[in-house]
Amino acid sequence: MAVYRIAHRFSELEVPLLPRVLTEWAHERTGIDIHPGATLGHPVVIDHGTGIVIGETAVLGNNVKLYQGVTLGALSVAKTWLRPKRHPTIEDDVVIYANATILGGETVIGRGSVIGGNVWLTTSVRPIPPFTTQRGPRPVRAGRVRRPRLRHLASQT
Repeated sequence: MAVYRIAHRFSELEVPLLPRVLTEWAHERTGIDIHPGATLGHPVVIDHGTGIVIGETAVLGNNVKLYQGVTLGALSVAKTWLRPKRHPTIEDDVVIYANATILGGETVIGRGSVIGGNVWLTTSVRPIPPFTTQRGPRPVRAGRVRRPRLRHLASQT
């Protein structure tokens, strides 16, 4: 993270080449590839970082936790479709578990959400709402508990 923060500052100052040299050096040693143009909050916790990829226009909020193999990348599009924002936005207090892939500049993961391991998300029509657990193609809202229907249970006795 220290190398990324230094490279990001050089990138903001529009210093040529040095930011990429720094992040490639860190990638070689850690297996974590963070583009110096990405915007990361404080703190971003990387647990077992091998294989993490964070693209140039990705935005991560504060208190984000990433596990191994997470990709925050861009969709493959024709050059005529390119927009300035190609990578996802991850809001504050989000946890993304191992090998999750989140793609696209319009994809927004809401505050306090949890993205399960091996989940594949691409440009979402609607943002993942705050405090949502995403374990597969359909989100499961946090705090939503299914309780047995007492009327049904009472009728069986």
